[in-house]
Amino acid sequence: MKVLKFGGTSVGSAENINKVINILDQQSKNTNIAVVVSAVGGITDKLLEAANLACDKNEDYKQKYDVIWSIHNKVIEGLFENSENDSELQKHQDNLRELISEKLNELKSLLNGIYLINELSPQTKDKLLSFGEALSSTIIYHTLKARQIDAALKNSQEVIVTDSNFNNAIVNFEITNTNIQEFFSSNSNAIVLFPGFVSKSAHGEITTLGRGGSDYTAAIIAAAMDADELQIWTDVSGMYTTNPKLVKQASPIVELSYQEAVELSHFGAKVLYPPTVMPVLKKQIPIVIKNTMDPE
Repeated sequence: MKVLKFGGTSVGSAENINKVINILDQQSKNTNIAVVVSAVGGITDKLLEAANLACDKNEDYKQKYDVIWSIHNKVIEGLFENSENDSELQKHQDNLRELISEKLNELKSLLNGIYLINELSPQTKDKLLSFGEALSSTIIYHTLKARQIDAALKNSQEVIVTDSNFNNAIVNFEITNTNIQEFFSSNSNAIVLFPGFVSKSAHGEITTLGRGGSDYTAAIIAAAMDADELQIWTDVSGMYTTNPKLVKQASPIVELSYQEAVELSHFGAKVLYPPTVMPVLKKQIPIVIKNTMDPE
């Protein structure tokens, strides 16, 4: 089994999601895969901006909400652009639009509530931020279904259990590992999709895993299942000798020890956030950095 994690850039547009789906379709022919997805690129920041405006009694939060709605609507349109000629595809698209509208209406109610009481508690912030990954995973799952690719969607909040330390929850690995193993023991789908970053406390409250939370979700699943490999799919082809966006001569490093990767990240390499990969480090599961835009 392999675990694949796709970041915000990888799921940032219909074009990129199509690339992700091709990668999943190819890889699932050889082995079962668990797939962790981030929110659509930029959405987490926009959710926070909307909430902060609402908290400050600034009605511009409604415009931010409209932008969030528009971005997701555009992604759906792009993924189902030929649906008018296919009644089955049209049905899938209509169903997806309805599901996304329901989630976005919940988000709108939450923002309205923040505006009315002009308060954004850590607990409410986690509830708010969980919408990003819920929306992206729902869109990708229903697109896979529409294309008749064997996939399931599992809410990470049903398997990853934490304390109530909102915004940076600590995982209860004993319960979490058991939940993940029990889920996969009865799952027969070639692809299982998980929203990254989100979890639930032992009391059933929505929590989030803090910075690098989607990488952490993927590492938790990989370690629980003794996966063959954890793949981090991003917009660069591996870890480089220096920042390739700044230095033309930068070249990808073929192989690194975990220690070297951690040290590079301390000196500014943003591909990996060290604490999030601890579960796979302990199990010595290889981490492979891949480029969604250049999968070969």
